[in-house]
Amino acid sequence: MNTYWQITLGFARSGVLGYGGGPSVIPLIEYEAVKNYNWMTSEEFGEIFALANTLPGPIATKMAAYVGYSVKGAVGAFLAILAHILPSLLALIGLLSFLYSFRSSPIISGMVQGVTPVIAVMLAVMAYDFLKKASKGLGYKWAIIIAAFCYLLIELVSIHPGIVIAVFLITAFIFATYKIRKLNENKTDTEQIKEVK
Repeated sequence: MNTYWQITLGFARSGVLGYGGGPSVIPLIEYEAVKNYNWMTSEEFGEIFALANTLPGPIATKMAAYVGYSVKGAVGAFLAILAHILPSLLALIGLLSFLYSFRSSPIISGMVQGVTPVIAVMLAVMAYDFLKKASKGLGYKWAIIIAAFCYLLIELVSIHPGIVIAVFLITAFIFATYKIRKLNENKTDTEQIKEVK
């Protein structure tokens, strides 16, 4: 199948089925990009997702743009965004007035309540996957401590998630730079000792 057609089809599916806003669409985009079409690994998707959260704008659109760009450049990004938003936009324009007339209907309310647990499970599965990935580098203990700390910052202190992610990215960068520098210093010391011998 043509790659441009895959981008169009994959992001049209995620746009149409992603009921409930940006966060609920991310597992669908991950499925298309990682499992269905193998455009990237799960680790790469997680890194992109973390970076996208630090930037302003709707998360699903940013993810569509980046994934499309990584697969087929600027044309891929354009196709991914268009395929992701166009079906929902057309459906919204076509059905808004119809659904609005039934806004107090118990059937419509029941539909919304029926979909909400599905979205919660999708987000929980994605969170668990991210915790497993984090535990590979940090260990389960530190992954859970950092996750709990971030939860407190976001929910209790009301700090924007983008700020929390940015702070942890900067901290991780500084820590990694420090570790690499220490490793290089130890290597140099070992080489000097060998030369003396």
